[in-house]
Amino acid sequence: MANNSFNCGLEAALAVIGGKWKPLVLFNLAQNVHRYGELKRAIGGVTDKVLIQQLKELERDEIIARVDFQEIPPKVEYSLTPFGRSLATALGGLCAWGTEHMQTVERISERRTAALSQA
Repeated sequence: MANNSFNCGLEAALAVIGGKWKPLVLFNLAQNVHRYGELKRAIGGVTDKVLIQQLKELERDEIIARVDFQEIPPKVEYSLTPFGRSLATALGGLCAWGTEHMQTVERISERRTAALSQA
């Protein structure tokens, strides 16, 4: 996160969760503590490079905690910090909205894709 002064709370929230994968990481960690492989399977479609980068950024921003058990084979667990849990709670309403309007959003997305392929 850059040292910005934000004009509204939404800007501050987006500075932490910006991008496609961070909200999905938060959603999954709000359900339970996960090891890396579990998290990757739960999210689906994300590359190792991107997921590792996103996890490092979320840890740096004090949203998640990473515990390395110093074992072989490696055992690392990710969980939400209290700060991260408060953010995950705030995202609950957005998740509910997405669930309620999923078919409409899918229809709009399909229309947008069709328009782009015709352009």
